[in-house]
Parts: sequence; structure tokens; C-alpha cells
Amino acid sequence: MCDGIPSPWKEFLLELDALLPEQVTFDCVGGFAVVVAYGLPRSTNDLDYFTLEPSNLTAVVQNLAGEGSTLAEAHKVHIHRAAVASLPEDYKERMTEIYPGIFKQIRLFVLDPCDLVLSKICRNIERDREDAKYLIKTQRIDVTVFKERYDRELKCNLIGDPKWIEGTLQMWIEEYFQ
Repeated sequence: MCDGIPSPWKEFLLELDALLPEQVTFDCVGGFAVVVAYGLPRSTNDLDYFTLEPSNLTAVVQNLAGEGSTLAEAHKVHIHRAAVASLPEDYKERMTEIYPGIFKQIRLFVLDPCDLVLSKICRNIERDREDAKYLIKTQRIDVTVFKERYDRELKCNLIGDPKWIEGTLQMWIEEYFQ
């Protein structure tokens, strides 16, 4: 029933699912999305989410499964709210549900691969660069779509120095799309 969900995430999410009072939808970003949805062969100890619905359950979820919670201590993984992120404007329209029908209360959605790569530009740390390279190659992200989406949906919402980010974007295009 839960084939494909790697341990310890499978056990952690099944336990969290049983504790939730109602259905909760997570918009997953970060390494968890790259590893679980797109098969990057590395581990991650946090499930980063940008939004959680219904939002009035954010504190409940954090108490049950956030860093330092009993559940997190037991499984050595945790839920983490990514409070600050640069995401393309229409990212929600392109999200995909992973593991539909597996859980009673949990619904997990991940960013489209191109949106996930764009979400990593502002930080540009080594792990983000490795994730971006992996996604660009394995998901065959089209450089034209990548540039258009950046210009149309992300450029106006950037967090950070626009000139530095533009330089990072150009470097990623030159190095990763070749």
C-alpha cells in the first residue's frame, strides 16, 4: 500500500496521518520534493512545505511533527514550514499530488520540476545547485520554458539581490542546460 515511500518517511507520515484531526494538504518544496517525487539519491531529514491547508492547523502540525516533537525524535525526520521562499506566481497550477489515496488525512503536493529548480536560485547553496542539476538532467527541463517562467512569474517576486540572482540564473543556464 505504501510502496515507494522511503523509510523513515513512510512510518513517520503514517503515524502523523493517524494523529491529524482532519485532512491537511501540504505544498512540498525543497529537498523532500526532489528526493521523494523525482528520485534524487540522497536523504533528507525534513519535509519542507510552503503552505499547509487548512492554515489553522499549522500549529497543530508543528507540535505533532515539527523539529523536537515526539514523532520527529522517534523517526529522526520532521516537518518544517519554509516561511520564506521565492516561487513562480502560478506554481499551484502545476503541482502534482504524490501518494494519492495512501493516507486518510495527509495530501502531499510537489512543485513541477521547473518550478522546483527556480525555487532554488535565490539561495544557491551547494545542495541547491546539485538538486537543480539533477532535476534539469533527469526531468529534461526545457531552457526556454525555464527562462520564460523566470521572466514572467518569478523575477517580480524575488527575495534577494536581483543582479546576483540574474548572474546565478545565467550561470545555471550555461552550466546545467548543456
